Amino acid sequence: MARPQSPDYDKRREAIVATAAKLFARRGFQGASVADLAEACSTSKSLVYHYFPSKEDILFEVMSSHLEQLVTAADDAMLGAPKPRDKLHDIALAFMRLYVTAQAEHKVLLNELDNLPPDRRNEIVSKQRRIIAIVEEQIAEIRPDVSAAGTLTLPLTMLFFGMINWSHTWFRAEGPVSAERLADLAMEIMLHGLEGMSAT
Repeated sequence: MARPQSPDYDKRREAIVATAAKLFARRGFQGASVADLAEACSTSKSLVYHYFPSKEDILFEVMSSHLEQLVTAADDAMLGAPKPRDKLHDIALAFMRLYVTAQAEHKVLLNELDNLPPDRRNEIVSKQRRIIAIVEEQIAEIRPDVSAAGTLTLPLTMLFFGMINWSHTWFRAEGPVSAERLADLAMEIMLHGLEGMSAT
């Protein structure tokens, strides 16, 4: 008979993932062992392996769970405001709020992708591409002439992400600018640039 799952199985699993995110963000994936993770979790290696077959599985879960939150935020924005510029603003705001509360997870996502096996890496990249496509669609709707020209929509999309994706390296919640204000600033720069730029 299979061993019954403990009532707090999901909670313990999530705690391991959260601790792993902080550990991998601080030391890097290669610089942190399962023994280090077990010590940080005040548990044993065998218990960590009870929840995850390998260290790579833990890394995948850190990235995948963070991306799922971003995908959900982007999807929710699509169901909200009717205008593409407002949808883009809602995405920026939702992402900044997530980045503030998941700085370690976001750092791991940006820095440790090459440490996943190819099949898992492809899953992560697929989710990233879905988010990129959503933003790219809004930019194309804001500037359909740019989209028609066929060369600038994706670069503009990546510039959008460039403004917010690395904020985890310097943003401080206790600083003079809130996550909400930072999202507003990114959108002001983006929209004014979009509305004033040449299509070619």
